[in-house]
Amino acid sequence: MRAEDLDQVEVDQRAEAARLREEFFDDELVDKLLAATGERGVSLTGAGGFLPEMIKTVLERGMGAELTDHLGYAKGDAAGRRSGNSRNGTTPKTVSTEVGDIALDQPRDRNSTFSSALVPKGARRLGGLEDMIISLYAGGMTVRDIQHHLAATLGTELSHETISNVTDAVLEEVKAWQSRPLEAFYPVIYLDALVVKVRDGAHVTNRSAHIAVGVDMDGIKHVLGIWVQATEGAKFWAGVCAQLANRGVKDVLIVCCDGLAGLAEAIEATWPHAMVQTCVVHLIRASMRFVSYTDRKAVAAMLRPIYTAPDEDAALMALTTFADSNLGKKYPAAVATWENAWDRFTPFLAFGPALRKVIYTTNSIESLNYQLRKIIKNRGHFPSDEAVIKLLWLAIMNIEDKRARERAKQAGKGKDRKSVPRLVEGATVTGWKAALGELALVYPDRVNAYL
Repeated sequence: MRAEDLDQVEVDQRAEAARLREEFFDDELVDKLLAATGERGVSLTGAGGFLPEMIKTVLERGMGAELTDHLGYAKGDAAGRRSGNSRNGTTPKTVSTEVGDIALDQPRDRNSTFSSALVPKGARRLGGLEDMIISLYAGGMTVRDIQHHLAATLGTELSHETISNVTDAVLEEVKAWQSRPLEAFYPVIYLDALVVKVRDGAHVTNRSAHIAVGVDMDGIKHVLGIWVQATEGAKFWAGVCAQLANRGVKDVLIVCCDGLAGLAEAIEATWPHAMVQTCVVHLIRASMRFVSYTDRKAVAAMLRPIYTAPDEDAALMALTTFADSNLGKKYPAAVATWENAWDRFTPFLAFGPALRKVIYTTNSIESLNYQLRKIIKNRGHFPSDEAVIKLLWLAIMNIEDKRARERAKQAGKGKDRKSVPRLVEGATVTGWKAALGELALVYPDRVNAYL
């Protein structure tokens, strides 16, 4: 079923639920109920609250009706004496819900063949509590933060292990997402990294969580995967490229990244004709690290002719001018940064303005990384690489859901509509049509093969 169809089903269900509420609980009755709870000092939710008691009554009546349907006769009916199965009392059971813990008396039968659909066997959480836990976790709260939040707001006491198990339930989805089939051809792939702390035995080490975003032939961006770099250099990147190739990626034109060691060799081994382009923005930042604050504006002005040059010869002349200047002699490390990255910096100078805007930086996914950093900064460290990937995946799904809701709200607002938020998944690269035209001129056979 399509997403819009699912949304319509949810709207219809809510409308029907509203009509049902109005039929049995009109506004006058609700007002009386609220007044009575206030007068008697009874809360609506949490331990001793009215809503948990009401849900308890509804669930127990519902389970009783389910048992009657299962046995084929009503309680007290003489037909049950020779039926071969009968009621056998109740079993106490406490379930956690969005309004607090509820102590239930779950009915049972003598043959132990009854299983309630309302409260399934083994279920300890009902309603949307698990979704709430996952949403809080994806929003950046730690397990212990969630534990305290549920206890303070809902009166629901869940153990650290229970909450961890709820969040671990998405691991199968994460694995399926990480191994899903990909398209055969991506003209451009962006790679950027977040630094995370991961426990490694008795030590906590810094690792890079790399996120890959591929741009398809329509200019639409897709998150291809998340990889935590446990080893340095070519071995790690060979594994990443091999995984992408095994998932169906047959060819890539350009990979934009931040001068990652070993990546170029791995790409050339997997896709021999692909080009690796160093992110110009990262290169500028790297060279500026050696420049004092008072000279930064002047140095930036001298660097601009390098990355805006019409061709490689003009860029080299601009770099030489900078190196021979007083500022270049004052900051030789800034000059060396450009010289060391020259081979990976210059390829984009061969393209026109439209394509340069697309490939000169990985900042097209920087807005995503900014939000992910806000989420991971709440954690001192992660217990494993899998925990890093799980949180980043949940966060990406959560962020995309919020963006989708914003786009849905803005749809149909005409001239007063705000600009459509662009994040990653499903967003279109600005100016892609002109950029694809330039790519078709430079790589006619490879681009036309997938048009």
